[in-house]
Amino acid sequence: MIKGLSRWHYHCTNCDYEAADITPFINSEGHSVKPNEQDRETGLKRVREQKFTVICNLLEQFQRGNGKRLLDAGCDHGLFLNVAATSYCAEGIEPHREVAQHARSKGYALREGYFPDVLNNSDVYDVIVFNDVLEHRPDIDACLRARHRVLDEDRILVLNLPNSGGVLSGISKLFARIGWDSMFQRMRQRCYPSTHLQYFGSKNLCTLAESYGFTKLYCGRLDTLTRDGLFQRITHIGQYSAPSAVFLYCAAWLSVLILKRSPADIQLQVFCKQNTGP
Repeated sequence: MIKGLSRWHYHCTNCDYEAADITPFINSEGHSVKPNEQDRETGLKRVREQKFTVICNLLEQFQRGNGKRLLDAGCDHGLFLNVAATSYCAEGIEPHREVAQHARSKGYALREGYFPDVLNNSDVYDVIVFNDVLEHRPDIDACLRARHRVLDEDRILVLNLPNSGGVLSGISKLFARIGWDSMFQRMRQRCYPSTHLQYFGSKNLCTLAESYGFTKLYCGRLDTLTRDGLFQRITHIGQYSAPSAVFLYCAAWLSVLILKRSPADIQLQVFCKQNTGP
């Protein structure tokens, strides 16, 4: 690993893996940065509904639900639990105290805390889904070992996360190299309570999962942006002035169609647990 584009950013020249040396402050009281969770939920709802429908339809190709147990590890506001509930006995895990309480108030079954800490030894699942979660975890080794342990044989692991080879990621790196790093920091959620600590491309993510006893079933892309809720998605953290927010909204609104035809910034990979693990 070598120093990357910032004092906290590191890059592997062999596999293109990226890491951030940042301490998350999730559940930290009194921090100056506090996202508006209502606006964040509104801003992400439409794009996540589309992505989660794609994931559930894909799961049906590999394994029909029929009441099987599904774990959404990092369920946020519970939207995926809602989408998956028609086919699976779905439950979630969410570490953010305020978000977990909000999701629980909607009637979703979830545990507050971190995967795999809040699981019991007897917990076993047919499907484990990580939607925009892996990039936030500092303990990749423990996380992947636990996923292998709590999945039944020949069961499914779903990873939905940012792609370091995406077009927006590439543009942000280009700007950072010439001294304008605000987009780069935003792409890595530098000022968020739960920042991005890992960044994978499709190849190194697949290699990593296979080293922990998983076989790849599918590798594809998901949409990065939708126009519905876009302004709330830009403004929920409160880091932009009104003119800057309007400019970013217009630029993002115009870019939606272009992004669909460009290298994806969100990747979706589906794996099956092998009989042997690490």
